[in-house]
Amino acid sequence: MNLQHHILIAMPSLDDPYFARSVVYLCEHNENGAMGLVINKPIEQLSVGKILQKLKISPDTRDENQSLEKPVLVGGPVSEEHGFVLHSGDKKYAASTRLTDDLFLTTSKDVLETLGTAEQPEHYLMTLGYSSWTAGQLEREIMENSWLVADASQRLLFRTPMPDRWREAAAGIGVNIYTIAQQAGHA
Repeated sequence: MNLQHHILIAMPSLDDPYFARSVVYLCEHNENGAMGLVINKPIEQLSVGKILQKLKISPDTRDENQSLEKPVLVGGPVSEEHGFVLHSGDKKYAASTRLTDDLFLTTSKDVLETLGTAEQPEHYLMTLGYSSWTAGQLEREIMENSWLVADASQRLLFRTPMPDRWREAAAGIGVNIYTIAQQAGHA
């Protein structure tokens, strides 16, 4: 079972502070474990523009039509000081990993230098930190009903409003997340 390019939807009973009501995009999943980014937990009062200011990145060709007021997200509890940009497009940057035909994960400064310009990726989100599971850990958590699994879509990743992502992700697989049984599968 390879869950790369899928999303994890936290079950209502999952009360971990990082993962309660979270939606996690799985960037990598193999026999060694899994790595993902929480895509619905904004960091209060931290925007892409503020990150660029802190890093002293000021685009030479700022496009006023490109807002930098997007929230920066809590990607997970690992390496919270490191930034990750999940983005669409076909341009590779210095430290880009192709996840699908039109989806990349980039950790290099060159992608940041395009934000706010006409050269920025059409769709992107920025996180600080990531989520990680050791070999077999995620599979156990799924078997324990901590997570629902669904296919990922660019609509959910980039266009669904942040407060709606948890509910919409579950609705996409026919589940009303507010009424699902807390102990599904334990009859």
